[in-house]
Amino acid sequence: MVERRVTVGWAEGLHARPASIFVRAASATGVPVTVRKGEGTPVNAASMLGVLGLGAEGGEEIVLASEADGAEAALDRLAKLVADGLEELPETV
Repeated sequence: MVERRVTVGWAEGLHARPASIFVRAASATGVPVTVRKGEGTPVNAASMLGVLGLGAEGGEEIVLASEADGAEAALDRLAKLVADGLEELPETV
């Protein structure tokens, strides 16, 4: 299992627009990824309802995880997206 712990860089947290950007990025990796807040239950990172249900606020830590081939690179890209609080989906994700 590959994991990345990352602090949410969006001031408003993983809500509405940032969640949409994150979900699209997670889907685009082609790798099954889960996300959880703290020691909570992991949810599918490609699920808008799952991600919104985390209630992750800006400055809180989330954990990205995957067991699939290509997980290292996929999680690195997603971690950068979350940590930097990017407003648009980068072409490299």
